[in-house]
Amino acid sequence: MIRPLICLAVTALPLLSAPAMAQDRIPSHCISLAQAPGLEVIHRAAFGDPLGKDRVRISFLHHAMFAIETPGGLTAVTDYTGFTGSSDHVPTVVTMNNSHSTHWTPAPDPRIPHVLPGWGTADYPTEHDLDLGEMRVRNVHTDARGGWEGGIRKNGNSIFVFETAGLCIGHLGHLHHEPDEAQYAALGRLDVVMVPVDGGYTMNVESMMKVIARLKSSVVLPMHWFSGHSLAIFLDGMKDSFDIVELEQNSIELGLHDLPRRPTIMVLPPELLRGSEPPVRRPASP
Repeated sequence: MIRPLICLAVTALPLLSAPAMAQDRIPSHCISLAQAPGLEVIHRAAFGDPLGKDRVRISFLHHAMFAIETPGGLTAVTDYTGFTGSSDHVPTVVTMNNSHSTHWTPAPDPRIPHVLPGWGTADYPTEHDLDLGEMRVRNVHTDARGGWEGGIRKNGNSIFVFETAGLCIGHLGHLHHEPDEAQYAALGRLDVVMVPVDGGYTMNVESMMKVIARLKSSVVLPMHWFSGHSLAIFLDGMKDSFDIVELEQNSIELGLHDLPRRPTIMVLPPELLRGSEPPVRRPASP
């Protein structure tokens, strides 16, 4: 299925760090769905191992935090909490959403070159379009609930899109509502999408399944599940439309030309770098 070209004009506004400037910005390639052979073999992968050309490694670290690696050595960490494990690895770029303390930190490592907060206000959305040469990182705002007291925080969440190695990788963040038509259009094609499946803190499972059906991604990576119960409900609801693969390792390697023929949900067990335990954090609220 080939989708029409979608033009997205985004103005980068500095907040915690300024996006890199490039003379020739890499164009968005998230404009068509790959027609590719199936993923017959899933190779074991480990964070930091060398990557082949046009390959990407995605590692599920904890809760909603993934590490995305490129062959050139760039690393992006999603919903960064300030702690990725005992390794002293410094990511190139981190993204954050502040619905809960498990999705951001007020004190990111100062060595990180690019820190991209995903929340803004109704009057001042925080828009990112960061060109790293080998990777482009941009965001699409959605709204967030105001908390136990109710209400809506306009532009309170971001769906971040990582374009690298020809792939379009999306992280839905702390999504509280189905995107509208303009937001779906701004996202464009998502070959790989990280999806919260908690069933309540973000969206109920049925609504999240509607979002996934609309996105038509080749690979879906569940996240933000606190027990196997909500994950099992999500998998049961999607099993007729998606293949389901449960892996023993927390990392996968993908390329544009070996995406699965049939949409596939890949369940990765979370593991922090070098297996460290996260610090104790206060309970989340809606």
